Amino acid sequence: MSTTAGAFLAGGIAACGAVTATHPFETVKIRMQLQGELQDKGHQPHHYRGPIHGVSVIVRHEGLRGIYRGLGCAYIYQVLLNGCRLGFYEPMRSTLTGALFEDDKTQSLGVNMFCGAGSGILGAAAGSPFFLAKTRLQSYSPFRPVGTQHNYRNAWDGLSQIYRGEGVRGLYRGVGAAMIRTGFGSSVQLPTYFFAKRRLVKHLGMEEGAPLHLASSAASGFVVCVVMHPPDTIMSRLYNQNGNLYKGVFDCLSKTVKTEGFFAIYKGFLPHLARILPHTILTLSLAEQTIKLVRKLEARFLPEADMKIV
Repeated sequence: MSTTAGAFLAGGIAACGAVTATHPFETVKIRMQLQGELQDKGHQPHHYRGPIHGVSVIVRHEGLRGIYRGLGCAYIYQVLLNGCRLGFYEPMRSTLTGALFEDDKTQSLGVNMFCGAGSGILGAAAGSPFFLAKTRLQSYSPFRPVGTQHNYRNAWDGLSQIYRGEGVRGLYRGVGAAMIRTGFGSSVQLPTYFFAKRRLVKHLGMEEGAPLHLASSAASGFVVCVVMHPPDTIMSRLYNQNGNLYKGVFDCLSKTVKTEGFFAIYKGFLPHLARILPHTILTLSLAEQTIKLVRKLEARFLPEADMKIV
């Protein structure tokens, strides 16, 4: 991109397009992560049994409005998260690479992973209040409630209630888990994408084009989901709690595993995978188009002297 702001805008627009298509699976994932919270294995409800079953149950009893709860917050969060990812990744990478190596175009896996995690963490911190409101909106169900229920009229009402009751600190409840989650996912997403791409070209003889991009994105999405899901479950529970049920990330992890077993941290994995695979593919594909569009706008409206190559 010619400017950091342009990359931020392009990444945000692309992610909003992707989240529109994948939001229903995110709603199911959150409800599966919360069902049976801190209950013994034999006493846990199974209202939502998987991505397809969960979507069908919610749509049947709550309509499209139910499956798309929290979409406005999701848009704002995606603009902040993926805007930071695309907007700050390359400036961070080139600056750090230039400080460590003679040529700032040198490719280093360690630097790339660090900058991927760093740019993702910045976005997660910036968007945490909106993810908090989104989680609480999505978990609410008048038909089959799971976890603590928060009956907010909309995102603004949710943010207002949280601020009035808990202050700024309440808006950033669970931000530590959100930063860990996003740092894990961001650090492995691009490295695994390019690793898979090289292996597919070398061992299967695939050529540059849509099939190679789709296969590489799918492999990257699967690895991201495996790595990111445990802190994602912890984050959902920290965001959704009332009071101080959990004191922090490690307290939540300890109580969850002790009460529900190790695999409780992988509750909702299938709907998460069903969301993240198309989301990764759509985000990367749409980003290519939005970057081209923003470049044209920059070339038209920004003077040559103001366009910084990053």
